[in-house]
Amino acid sequence: MTETSRSPARSPGRSAAAAGEGRLLKQLATSLELRMLGLALVIGAVLSLLSPYFLTESNIFNILDQSVVIGILSIGMTFVILTGGIDLSVGSVAGLSGIVLGLALKDYPIPVAILLGVLTGAGVGLVSGILIGYFRLAAFVVTLGMMAIGRSLAYIFSGQTAISGFPSDLSSIVYTDVFGIPTNVLFLGFAYLLAWGYLTYTKGGRTIYAIGSNKEAARAAGLGVLFYSILPYVVSGALAAVAITFSVAQILSVDPLTGNGMELDAIAAVVIGGASLYGGRGSIVGTLIGVLIMVMIRNGLNLLGVSPFWQGSAIGSIIIMALLVERLVRARSER
Repeated sequence: MTETSRSPARSPGRSAAAAGEGRLLKQLATSLELRMLGLALVIGAVLSLLSPYFLTESNIFNILDQSVVIGILSIGMTFVILTGGIDLSVGSVAGLSGIVLGLALKDYPIPVAILLGVLTGAGVGLVSGILIGYFRLAAFVVTLGMMAIGRSLAYIFSGQTAISGFPSDLSSIVYTDVFGIPTNVLFLGFAYLLAWGYLTYTKGGRTIYAIGSNKEAARAAGLGVLFYSILPYVVSGALAAVAITFSVAQILSVDPLTGNGMELDAIAAVVIGGASLYGGRGSIVGTLIGVLIMVMIRNGLNLLGVSPFWQGSAIGSIIIMALLVERLVRARSER
């Protein structure tokens, strides 16, 4: 009788444990960041098998170094896409800000020159944000126009030539390290941590998600829709300037074509990371994983000796396949 009476008491516990395990497995299966992290690990494993140089310490640091510029750009793009917008101008804004930085370095100290470059990027973003948020113009059209304006101004301000001869001290923001970790990589990690904290724990971050999910509902709830519709474009422009500063510091030169095409890499990284182009869905962690996937693929193709002319096709195909698999897996998990 004792055994019989105890048996039903243990059964609910086992059922609860099984249910808990089932919920955990379902949560893991539906976690976009974990799926993208799994994809990144698979890509890394495949590339390490194809090339003995991929997992070397020097190449890992090389991958991290290559992630800095596109990684910083992608933070701003994440803010914009979460609101349901798009910023096609970040490459041109980066180029224009780099030219302003280069001209300012001739007459001002490095910190002041960097500040002027960042203010240039933030100013262009502010104009775009006002046109989109206040005047309610289409983000695609506004930022496409700003892309053309930014590139045109970069040519005009530079006199259509490259600018060089920068002080060597500028390279210290890239070629110094703390405890063996390059300062630019540390900055990238700090920037992602700050962006993650803002989007996760602040009212502003929640408002950005709310705008992307349903702007009218966010307005009806009394949220600062106008301010937080403009802010992401200011952040995107400012971070474009910060990103190009690290690029300029590496080569101590800048030309009017600097930043060309960077907007496509940034958008691709954010989308690979799981953000919806309709807004309201995505995360800064997913963006970071998307950046690493992009950089690993490009780095691996270089190690394998793939022609640069074919790399675009290879990367584009992998991006499309990754998104297709993600869509199929998500549809299956939602049934």
